[in-house]
Order: sequence, then structure tokens, then C-alpha cells
Amino acid sequence: QVQLVQSGGGLVQPGGSLRLSCAASVRTLSIDTMGWYRQPPGKERELVATITSARITNYADSVKGRFTISRDNAKNTVYLQMNNLKPEDTAAYYCNAFDVALGDYWGRGTLVTVFS
Repeated sequence: QVQLVQSGGGLVQPGGSLRLSCAASVRTLSIDTMGWYRQPPGKERELVATITSARITNYADSVKGRFTISRDNAKNTVYLQMNNLKPEDTAAYYCNAFDVALGDYWGRGTLVTVFS
């Protein structure tokens, strides 16, 4: 069983920055892939970014060059640094941990609202 505790998020103006954190209850070093997904109002959940245990990253085209995912295995935490935020980034953001042995787990979500 893996518990993911999210923090960060909130209200920000366009062009601003936020950082999301996701603390895992197990060693993140042992988790194959961790990632961030988001669900905009009235839309389906979508991939934002993932990072593997080998630190290979993958980003949605819409966030490339603006968002950075990273993992600090010493703190068992994954981060999503979001810069140059746009109104279309408004969504509920969810942390995910997937491991072949441990399973698939989700955080409870945190809201990010980008408003003018």
C-alpha cells in the first residue's frame, strides 16, 4: 500500500509560478514511475508529466518548456514546478505512483487556478 500526500497549488495570475509536492509513504527509489496528471473542469484526466526511477521524463506537449518534474528520493517526494502558468492550466492536479510490484496509486488531488 502506497499513500501519496499532495501539497501546493492554489490561485495564481497568468505568468506566475507554483510548485506541487507529492510525498510517498514508501521509498520513491523503489517506485518505477511517478507522475502528475490533471483534470480540467468538465474534461477528462490527462497526463502532465512522468518521471521514471532512472529519471527519464516525459511531458505533455502543452506543458513542455514550462513545467518541470523532479524526484528527491532522499525525501521520497516528487515535485512539479510550474512556470509561466496559463488559464488553460487550471485543473485539479493528481500525483500518481505506478510500480509493477506495488501497484497503481493516486493522490487526493490539489486545485490550481490561473486567473486574470
